[in-house]
Amino acid sequence: MNTAVKLSAFTLGMAAVFGVSLGAGRALGPDLSEQPDRHVQSSPAAHGDHGPPETAGPSENRSEKPEKVAVSRAQAPDGHFAFLVTGEDGKPVTEYDVQHDKKMHLIVVRKDLSGFRHVHPELREDGAWEVGSPMEEPGDYRAFADFKPAGGDARVLTLDVNVPGSATTRPLPAPSDVAEVDGYTVTLDGTVASGGTSELTMKISKDGRPVTDLQPYLGAYGHLVALRKDDLGYLHVHPEGAPGDGETAPGPEITFFVEAPSGGEHRLYLDFQHDGQVHTAEFTVHVH
Repeated sequence: MNTAVKLSAFTLGMAAVFGVSLGAGRALGPDLSEQPDRHVQSSPAAHGDHGPPETAGPSENRSEKPEKVAVSRAQAPDGHFAFLVTGEDGKPVTEYDVQHDKKMHLIVVRKDLSGFRHVHPELREDGAWEVGSPMEEPGDYRAFADFKPAGGDARVLTLDVNVPGSATTRPLPAPSDVAEVDGYTVTLDGTVASGGTSELTMKISKDGRPVTDLQPYLGAYGHLVALRKDDLGYLHVHPEGAPGDGETAPGPEITFFVEAPSGGEHRLYLDFQHDGQVHTAEFTVHVH
C-alpha cells in the first residue's frame, strides 16, 4: 500500500512562508480547506532514503508521481509551528504507525546546514501537527516530515521555509573525525563511499572517559541524520542492535551502516542521550 499524501503547512507565531509568499492567515487553528490552494512540487521518499526530494533514486516505497505540497499560513502569539498531512481525498491523515517511539519526526535545518533540529510534534484534534518552532533565527530552512501513515509505507515529505530577517550564511566546517558537544567528545571511525554500504562507528567520551551508560532515545542508543551539501539529500539511519536485546552495549560505541548513492560534502548529525539529556554531535565528511 502506497497512499499518496501531501503536506499543508502553516506557521504559528512567526512570519515564515513555505515555498511562496502568502498574506497573513487567521489568528489560530486555521481551517486549511478555506486557505488558498498553492502548490509546490515535492516527492515523498522511503524512510532512510538519501535522495533529494525531486531526484531520489529508485525505491519500492516511492510514489511514481510527485506529491503536491499545499501552502498556507497563519499567525499566533505562542511561537508554535504546525503542518497538516492530507490524503488523496484532501482530508487530514489522522492515523499513523509508530516509528522509533514516535508517530512523527520533524527534522529542520538551515540550508547552510546549520541550525539542525530533530523534534516531535503533537497531533491536534483538527489533524494538524504542532510543535514549538524549531526555527530559531532568520534564514532559509528545509523541513523534513518523516512518518508512516497507518497501514502504508514510510514517507518523507519536504518543504522550504524562509524566516525573515538578517541572516548570514555560515561556511560548512572542515571535515573532521572529532566533534565536541556539551562537554562530550565524539570520535568518528570509518569513511563513507558512494554506491555501497559503509560502516561508521561513533565513540563517545566525557572528561577523557568512555561513556558506557548511554540511555535509550527513541528506541535506540543513537540516531544519525545525513544531509548532502549540494541539494540537501536526506538520510535517516538507526544503529545496529537495540537496547535490551542482550547484545548491544550502551556505549561507548554506536555503529551505523550507511548507503550514500553519490559523493560530495555531507553533514552528519548524531543524536544520543546521557544523564537525561539529548545531545547532537555534528561532523562534516567527504563521500568519495
